[in-house]
Amino acid sequence: MATAVQKITLSCSRDIPFNKLVLSQSNVRRIKAGVSVEDLAESIARRGLIQSLHVRAVLDADGVETGMFEVPAGGRRYRALELLVKQKRLNKTAPVPCIVSDAASGILMEEISYAENDERIPPHPLDQYRAFQAMRDKGMSEEAIAAAFLIDVNIVKQRLRLASVSSVLLDVFAEDGMELKQLMAFTVSEDHARQEQVWEAIRNSWQKEPWQIKRMLTETTVRASDKRAVFVGIDTYEAAGGIVLRDLFESDDGGWLQDVGLLDRLVAEKLKVIADEIAAEGWKWVDAAVSIPYGVTHGMRRLPGTVLDMTDEERATRDALQVEYNRLSEEYEHADELPDAVDERLGEIEAAMEALDNRPVSYDPAEIAIAGAFAAIDAHGAVIIDRGYVRPEDELPVDVAGGDDAPEESVDPAIQRAVITIGGQGAPAEEEEDDGIKPLPERLVIELTAHRTLALRDAVANHPHVAMTALLHKLVSDIFLHRPATGALEANVRQIHFAAQADDLKDSASAKSVTDRHERWGDHIPADDEALWDWLTALDDDHRMDLLAHCVSYGINALYERPNPYSGSGISEHGLEVRMRQAERLARATGLDMVGASWRPTVGNYFGRVTKARIVEAVREGAGERAAQLIDHMKKGDMAKEAERLLADSGWLPEPLRSAESSGEMAGEPADQDGGDEALPAFLSDDGDDEEPVEDDEALLAAE
Repeated sequence: MATAVQKITLSCSRDIPFNKLVLSQSNVRRIKAGVSVEDLAESIARRGLIQSLHVRAVLDADGVETGMFEVPAGGRRYRALELLVKQKRLNKTAPVPCIVSDAASGILMEEISYAENDERIPPHPLDQYRAFQAMRDKGMSEEAIAAAFLIDVNIVKQRLRLASVSSVLLDVFAEDGMELKQLMAFTVSEDHARQEQVWEAIRNSWQKEPWQIKRMLTETTVRASDKRAVFVGIDTYEAAGGIVLRDLFESDDGGWLQDVGLLDRLVAEKLKVIADEIAAEGWKWVDAAVSIPYGVTHGMRRLPGTVLDMTDEERATRDALQVEYNRLSEEYEHADELPDAVDERLGEIEAAMEALDNRPVSYDPAEIAIAGAFAAIDAHGAVIIDRGYVRPEDELPVDVAGGDDAPEESVDPAIQRAVITIGGQGAPAEEEEDDGIKPLPERLVIELTAHRTLALRDAVANHPHVAMTALLHKLVSDIFLHRPATGALEANVRQIHFAAQADDLKDSASAKSVTDRHERWGDHIPADDEALWDWLTALDDDHRMDLLAHCVSYGINALYERPNPYSGSGISEHGLEVRMRQAERLARATGLDMVGASWRPTVGNYFGRVTKARIVEAVREGAGERAAQLIDHMKKGDMAKEAERLLADSGWLPEPLRSAESSGEMAGEPADQDGGDEALPAFLSDDGDDEEPVEDDEALLAAE
């Protein structure tokens, strides 16, 4: 005979006046957690009491109900209702929906209180994201959603962004196949197909860090902090239809510009407008580009120009700004931190004074007609204009007879049409098919040695006694030893122009130091030959040594060149060896440190130009075997970017920038491999069975 299943009986529900309720001492929740009572009260005021209270009748000593009810489960809701009563927003006799359990039940009230809290399961985060999305789809604004849940509107934006990720990835997240931080990383792109493609590429990989996901999603974009983006302006880019990818969860420095082609077009158009304005001044040519190479003015004549004085109005403005700046500085001299408004105002004053101090220069109209100007974008996105350069082919013919019959040639600046050149950046290097350890590309070696040459010039200029030794070495070699090899010093002095150079050379610390020093001396050196002799004669010994060091430094040549086996032009293999050995000695004598000279390996100046095997080798040398293993499976572009990040502050240098000793140490070999007093840098070492012996190695430098 079947046994009847005993049916359970649910507790009844009823409305009980609030003033008949008391908080039970059996409520197990004693520690504050979750939504505050104040926020819960606001929720009840907006939506009503969504969940009833669980109560039991209070019995007297004889077990008779007293008419009061205690609340073992729902204490926070009770406190919230109590707060609304105190605020006069709820009547103290207002009926409260309650579940009334049997007072004679054998179930302890502590058990009921704990079970209610323990069995409560919070919604999956994805449920929250989709709930917000449903509310917005039904007409609630982001601000209204934020107000309804007493949260910041940015949190709503973040949740909605998470809900907008590809449904395929959301399903993976719902099944705990993806961490929240990974889902957050995918929000930087709105391209669902690309999101799914990236996930497929990394889903079975042990490395699925958020930074890697973001990098893969933005690898074809441009950072908003890029000088081109700053130059054009994000508003202009977006007004032209460009899309900016943003990371709502972490600082992204303004995000990523998705349409690189549009950005480059806007840059070219703005540069053209600037070039037209410069051309309207009467210049013969204007060369405008994102970057102007270092040394591009080599061989050009610089127009002297006249710096225009301030007008009375400008001088008064400058004085007023200085007074205000001094007043604010004194007022907050002892403050640990400046108020934001004061700090901003001081910055504005400094910018305004700098603008007034940078005086415009006036040029002879006749000279303007044969000269030109350069326009470029600096590292901060501001346009820099350098006027007054005459190319050799534009120089006017000299009237050697000085007579009236000499032909006259004049150009009216008003009708002259300037030749405007809008430059662009070179195409990125193609990925190599063979990722083996190959010799460094010749152009890369030339660019790297250009960096080293410039740093070496700066180092020699800062060591006058080394410069004097180098000069004496050259003179003694010429007079007594008659050496044919050029060596590392062109002491005629003939400045070497860097025909091949990286984009970052002109912005390097060495380039700025050399240029600043040259301009400081140039401001004092007389143009007249007799006056120059008198001025040099009057210099004290310290200044003469400093000037000598500066001039000698311009003859430093540590550039790599392909040896020419035929005589008559170029450099011989023996001559290249001499040059590099002497450059190494000179680097040691000056204590040259390319890391100290602020050279850092980047995608542009190294990693994007070499094979994957060389990238892994560099990371292994600079960051260790573990770091190398982290990247050895990546694609070339991703590997190059990650290598730049890993080695940013490691002090690692490629072979052409290392000293001979450090090259040998990194290669795991002794520095001297051929028995000589000094070894060639590793990047120049090969089988070389027919190399000529190096002459007298005790000479510091050799030169033409």
